Amino acid sequence: MRALIRELKPTGINDLTALVALYRPGPLGSGMAEDFIARRHGRKEVQYLHPQLKPILEETYGVILYQEQVMQIASRLAGFSLGQADLLRRAMGKKQPEVLAAQRKRFLEGAQDHGITAKVAGRIFDLMEYFAGYGFNKSHSAAYAMLAYETAYLKANYRAEFMAALLTSIMDDTDKVALYCEECRRLGLKVLPPDVNFSEVNFSVDNGRIRFGLAAIKNAGRAAMESVVKGREEGGKYHSLADLCQRVDLRCVNKRALESMIKAGATGSLSGNRAQQMAILDMVMQEAQAYRRQQLSGQGLLWDVLPASAEISLPDLPEVAAETRLAWEKETLGLYLSGHPLAEKADILRQVVTVWSNELSDLQRNIPVTVGGLVSGCKEITTRKGQPMAFLTVEDLTGSFEVVVFPRTFAACRWLKRDQLILVKGKIGDHNEDMPKVLAEKLLPLAAAQVLYLRLAEPTRTDITELQAELAAFPGESPVLLFFPADKRMIQLDSRYNAKLDNDLLKRLRDLLGEENVAVKVKNLL
Repeated sequence: MRALIRELKPTGINDLTALVALYRPGPLGSGMAEDFIARRHGRKEVQYLHPQLKPILEETYGVILYQEQVMQIASRLAGFSLGQADLLRRAMGKKQPEVLAAQRKRFLEGAQDHGITAKVAGRIFDLMEYFAGYGFNKSHSAAYAMLAYETAYLKANYRAEFMAALLTSIMDDTDKVALYCEECRRLGLKVLPPDVNFSEVNFSVDNGRIRFGLAAIKNAGRAAMESVVKGREEGGKYHSLADLCQRVDLRCVNKRALESMIKAGATGSLSGNRAQQMAILDMVMQEAQAYRRQQLSGQGLLWDVLPASAEISLPDLPEVAAETRLAWEKETLGLYLSGHPLAEKADILRQVVTVWSNELSDLQRNIPVTVGGLVSGCKEITTRKGQPMAFLTVEDLTGSFEVVVFPRTFAACRWLKRDQLILVKGKIGDHNEDMPKVLAEKLLPLAAAQVLYLRLAEPTRTDITELQAELAAFPGESPVLLFFPADKRMIQLDSRYNAKLDNDLLKRLRDLLGEENVAVKVKNLL
């Protein structure tokens, strides 16, 4: 759609109405859209088969774009009533040969009665019949165009507010939340994590930034998050997990909801890190439930006189690893918010991919591409012929796209699984509303395309022994090549030394051999 808009260069509501009608498989596949654009910009002459067609087709540059135009032509040029013209339109749209033959005869007779020759009338009918299969209801198109204009205005002038409202409208669909959060980043809007002290139940605007809505946290529940916001509004900000549990309705905010909030980072402004909060959660909930029972019975509790810092002591635990943090965010929010597991692979991907996901929608169908990313979803189906194929959802650093793996390609890719880094060679498919599509021709694990190059200037037997030990500790799929500069010799190690190229291994190798003697490159094996 973006590419079509750039080519058309709309200046008014009529252009937007035409865009809606043009952006469909029929007009796009038949060349009708290109013809319309060429006429609009004067690259192709606008001609009319008869002068009476000009007032009907002038706004669409001589192209029969709308179903209403078919009816207008039949009415004005052949004397059809509007009811008869609608029957003609339906017959053309459904391509009913017998009905069309009768309608053609009637049209030719009516046109001749209006002073149009049979030859010209026949050509006009053929033109109507051709375009009717692609025609769209103008009233619908105009309504969609008006809505598109209004939302585009809001997006352009009230960007943060518009995106917050949009995210709220689809907050139960985590796939769409991830998609629209990526759009926020593309627009330069920072998406802040959920926080019990700053977030609302829905997505909101915080100093020009988008604040994640608490109700968008999986397994938390709207009623529970409403209790959290109500407690903050009545008693001020929360200062600890114990304070939070003491002030919310634990009938709504159960353990599962609290675990999801911690994993999502929504308790980040409270004392302690995520690991510490998860460690004390059971104890905090027990104390909070006891406190609530004491309150209801009219008796006091130790918490009534002790300072907040004495409520529950935090264990001496470091924050969870970045990998765990990102996995928790994906689990509870449906996306990676504070980072991305592909970040450390960015340089590797840049060596081989030709396009990122946020650029796919701008490419025409059948354009060849090489893409790569993390498999976040894999749906396997069986075709009518009983052959397995798959639909993959792949995430890269800029968003998500769908990869269609047809049976012949899928037969060679039984290694495919979720959370795997892959490279895909293929072509752009038909775009759907939510996600660009790539039709796969060949797939490869990213690890198989990565090659570890190690430069050994003056290796000793000890160096070789230590190197073998390090590689053996990180078995994987990536080949290892050794370069000996003294005699300019390169050798590839046996496949049993293929390595998993994570940061730990690379750090150890750089400590052992020196920073400048360790490199990871990608061979384009697609």
